Amino acid sequence: MRFLLLLLSLTFVSYATTLHLATSANPSRINPILATDSSSSEIAGFIFNGLLKYDKDSSTIIGDLANKFYYENNTSVIFELRRDVKWHDGEEFSAKDVLFTYKTLVSPRISSPYSANFRFVKEVEIINRYAVRVRYTKPYFKALETWMMGILPEHILSAEENLMSSKFNTAPIGTGPYKLELLEHSKNIILAANDSYFLGRPKIDTISFHVIADPMTRFLMLKATSLDIGGIDPMQYERQLDDAFFKNFNIYEEISHSYTYLGFNLRREKFQNPKVREALSLAVDREELVKILFFKHAKVCTGPFLPATKAFNSDVKAPIQDIEKAKQLLEEAGYNEDNPFEFEIVTSNSSSVRPYAAQILQHQLKKAGVIVNLRVMEWQAFLNMVVFPHKFDAVLLGWGLSSTPDPYLFWHTDSDKKGGFNLIGYNNPKIDKMIDRSQSMIDRDELSKLWKEMFKIIVEDNPYLFLYIPNTITTVDKNIKNIEPSLSGIWHNHIKWEKDEIK
Repeated sequence: MRFLLLLLSLTFVSYATTLHLATSANPSRINPILATDSSSSEIAGFIFNGLLKYDKDSSTIIGDLANKFYYENNTSVIFELRRDVKWHDGEEFSAKDVLFTYKTLVSPRISSPYSANFRFVKEVEIINRYAVRVRYTKPYFKALETWMMGILPEHILSAEENLMSSKFNTAPIGTGPYKLELLEHSKNIILAANDSYFLGRPKIDTISFHVIADPMTRFLMLKATSLDIGGIDPMQYERQLDDAFFKNFNIYEEISHSYTYLGFNLRREKFQNPKVREALSLAVDREELVKILFFKHAKVCTGPFLPATKAFNSDVKAPIQDIEKAKQLLEEAGYNEDNPFEFEIVTSNSSSVRPYAAQILQHQLKKAGVIVNLRVMEWQAFLNMVVFPHKFDAVLLGWGLSSTPDPYLFWHTDSDKKGGFNLIGYNNPKIDKMIDRSQSMIDRDELSKLWKEMFKIIVEDNPYLFLYIPNTITTVDKNIKNIEPSLSGIWHNHIKWEKDEIK
């Protein structure tokens, strides 16, 4: 009954063709330089463009707002901009917008983890209305990837006093294939096709994001074909779907570019003893975790970088559970039956899997005499009250993985700051030096060696317990046509999708 009432209460706007999707939380800021939660980032991706992007296989960098790009030398890049791009309000996109976005990102008036990507930029110089030169202080291995960041409109925001709390963050103006038409918090977000999009108007007229925090409700809506696309977990795939579902939906499965980890707050004294962290690592059976939660649809995560890339260290293996060794290490650290080690794991209900993962971890750690308390929270409250203020013992969270990682964002001491992604307060001077050295390495083979060494050291430090890399199982209504699966997933050509009928 609860599901039916919720389903009836949702706003289903009747457009010619509408793609119905679900998001687990309200977007906090639909602004590419401030979006740190998955809902904001996903929606901003339809609204904004960067100068560059990856091709459909995530293997080659190609132009987006930039028509051409090339190195003048090791520290200078020229971007020649497209001349047929307009903002959603009809104003023309130009080099002024690129310069403004850079100046905003490096301004002390905002707090953005993405600012770190621009720390080696010496200056951004306007050559003419449709060209910019970016000079770096030294060679930078991500000089091009940096400019995949969404560009902001100078003509709208130049007079904005406080971008962090600006109305723009909930009423964005971009250059992308869709523009925001409606934002109903905790209900519905409507994106409308941009008739003037420079790559051609999307064939699907609107995208409707239904804000549904409960994973089971999202799943039931998918089964009822009230959603056109949705992710499902392995338990649902293996045990909760019938033949009728597979007649309505195509299934696309691939290893995800993300991992889930248990991160310890290293600012707290209880986690500063490396013996404690090693003991907790040895008390966890990662293979059991994957087997119970995912059947055959995941793999154990062994470290911080994406498998099958130049950064991945295949020599590093996941620890094998050893309860006796874990108990011994805890005893050496001063803990026993009379004085057990105790901590709290906090996670979010936005994932259908992580609350169960937390329960399994609680059970496994109990075998080593560790007392684990659990707290499951709504996503935005989890971020704003726990994660970003660093008010936790341990968080069960995940990160996306890039084929070209930047360890600075997550593992450098400088990123342990307000708005930074070093959420746990990891501080290893050796890693800091290695990261600093890696930033100006252009030789990818030498960089690969350094990344692999970092991989090994970070894993041995146990700041996280690296747990699992799930497969992405995406279901797509068979009425959606022209989908072309690739190494990057299905969304790379979404402006060419067509939908046969209205839901």
